[in-house]
Amino acid sequence: MRTTKSTAKAKAPAKRTARPRQLKIVKSDEWLRPFEGAIQGRHDHALHKIEELTGGKGSLSDFADGHLYFGLHRTPRQWILREWAPNATAIYLVGTFNNWQETPEYAFTRIPNTDNWQLKLPVKALHHLDLYKLSVHWSGGQGERVPAWARRVVQDEQTKIFSAQVWYPKQGYEWKNPEFRPKRGPLFIYECHIGMAQDAEKVGTYNEFRLNVLPRIIADGYNCIQIMAIAEHPYYGSFGYHVSSFFAPSSRFGTPNELKQLIDAAHQAGISVIMDLVHSHAVKNEVEGLGNYAGDPNQFFYPGSRREHSAWDSLCFDYGKNEVIHFLLSNCKYWLTEFHFDGFRFDGVTSMLYYSHGLGESFCQYGDYFNGHQDDNAICYLTLANQLIHQVNPHAITIAEEVSGMPGLAAPFVDGGYGFDFRMAMNIPDYWIKTIKERRDEDWHPSSILWELTNRRADEKTISYCESHDQALVGDKTLIFRLIDADMYWHFQKGDENETVHRGIALHKMIRLVTASTINGGYLNFMGNEFGHPEWIDFPREGNGWSYKYARRQWNLVDNHNLCYHYLGDFDNQMVHLLRNSVRDLRKFPVQEVWHDDGDQVLAYMRGPLVFVFNFSPNRSYEGYGFRVPEGAYNVVLNTDAHAFGGNGLADDSVCHFTNFDPLLAREHKGWLKLYLPARSAVVLRLQPKEEKESKKSKE
Repeated sequence: MRTTKSTAKAKAPAKRTARPRQLKIVKSDEWLRPFEGAIQGRHDHALHKIEELTGGKGSLSDFADGHLYFGLHRTPRQWILREWAPNATAIYLVGTFNNWQETPEYAFTRIPNTDNWQLKLPVKALHHLDLYKLSVHWSGGQGERVPAWARRVVQDEQTKIFSAQVWYPKQGYEWKNPEFRPKRGPLFIYECHIGMAQDAEKVGTYNEFRLNVLPRIIADGYNCIQIMAIAEHPYYGSFGYHVSSFFAPSSRFGTPNELKQLIDAAHQAGISVIMDLVHSHAVKNEVEGLGNYAGDPNQFFYPGSRREHSAWDSLCFDYGKNEVIHFLLSNCKYWLTEFHFDGFRFDGVTSMLYYSHGLGESFCQYGDYFNGHQDDNAICYLTLANQLIHQVNPHAITIAEEVSGMPGLAAPFVDGGYGFDFRMAMNIPDYWIKTIKERRDEDWHPSSILWELTNRRADEKTISYCESHDQALVGDKTLIFRLIDADMYWHFQKGDENETVHRGIALHKMIRLVTASTINGGYLNFMGNEFGHPEWIDFPREGNGWSYKYARRQWNLVDNHNLCYHYLGDFDNQMVHLLRNSVRDLRKFPVQEVWHDDGDQVLAYMRGPLVFVFNFSPNRSYEGYGFRVPEGAYNVVLNTDAHAFGGNGLADDSVCHFTNFDPLLAREHKGWLKLYLPARSAVVLRLQPKEEKESKKSKE
């Protein structure tokens, strides 16, 4: 039957809506397929939020310019101060310039049809270093507040009161290396705290860190600094995790220009600088914090039972409010652009992801990540933060501190992930602590060690570490203290070591080497732990008489070559340089197991031309222990048992080790590498390039 054009058109099948492509993290992991809908939903939530915030026209980077609008700014003709305070009925600027009194000329006006307030003043009204606050009125109350967007906050030494400070020096900081590009890998991160980085019993400064500590970090081979406690916090002992002023670098360490000078100096040495960013919660304080900013305790924070973090005695941001997202995203951009930070380690990500903050939950199966206990608003915010950060600086570094194992956290957003570059491998320090506390040395199993260090998602890069600042705090113990304990005080002088000290020194080096050499993203060390700092961290408080004795790092110990600390420090130096420089990028070479024997307690694996061999046995040394490796000549490039590192020096590391021919291995171009393996020691060997091997043979 013939059909007219109109009939044919009417009968044409309707167009099908194109199905969204399957996200890569689901496609590559069949165990995630039952949760594809939830993963796609989180992805779409972020896309929709970006569309909502940008209007579909601009970028997140354009949206996150709140710091250029809010807060105190000076133009050639005037000062302009703006604040978001929806619940306020009146706001006055008070300070040293008006004797802290409310006066009409310092009264804000509400910007029509907004929740924002604005004050314009002539240039002569304010001066550099003037102190100020807001006097905020609301229905039924009034209070003084440090402005939420303040860039400089100082504390009076006598009264201990915090105030905002006008910061407009005649000369701004002139960057010497403004175009620094951070290198992502492999990262060797030196985690540090400016205040407690000095030997003296006091709060250290940005300048002292730059002059005294930065040269040590450079010499030790680390290529990234992770700085804690940058944003202003009222209580020094909070380690910087109870933030009050999110845009103000802590004045107790110095001026903003001095922080910039420190970052610039690190960049000139090729070292990236990332900030420990706390967007997971905020201090409860109301006068210097955001706790009750304009008579509304929920302006920045969740309402009801979700407002307070029960374990941290702090407040939880409402990530569902666009104004809060604007505040936090602008905070990210501010630190990147104003201070040239190269990225962030996001603190407390687990707490953000779950309504329970991860407390009391066991994460044993994939269903535990998609059971409705997750805060989709926080997940969306973290995804947007990563998108923004990499828009502002495509080379920026973002690291998530997350313990639950949420899949996709460090996978690209386009693949269905959250967009972090790395996640902390928090299982590793827990494993080492558990092993040291609960297992006899004879029960350390190499198979378990290698599994724990390499058990990670293939699509996510991790930062491995033996211990961080958490293990150095009072109430916990660093690895060296768990291994040696009080004998560090009595037997750490050369010539006076006992068996406990010898054991601790040996295992400290082996634990660090096996952890650092199996990384797929980076390695982290907390300052002082590389040389076995003997004291825990205890900030000044009423219980210790407000003493700084334990809120410092005793560099004099590692500098004193009559003590054993320098053995550990020297080993760490050589280890970091080896792993950074012996191959172009260690991460490009997979960890290939060569051998493990839990009975012998021997482990061997290769990464490119490097062979790592460990004998964890406390009392058995092995002569001629053989491994099947690529044929050739191998030189020792690092030995934990060397005299230089406090070892026994039982092997001759100058010997070149040639593989023994085996006809059964000839097809694989492999031979037997036979080594002497002293008890409690590890050795790293490097396969010589073929031309080097032939040259060496001809000379012999």
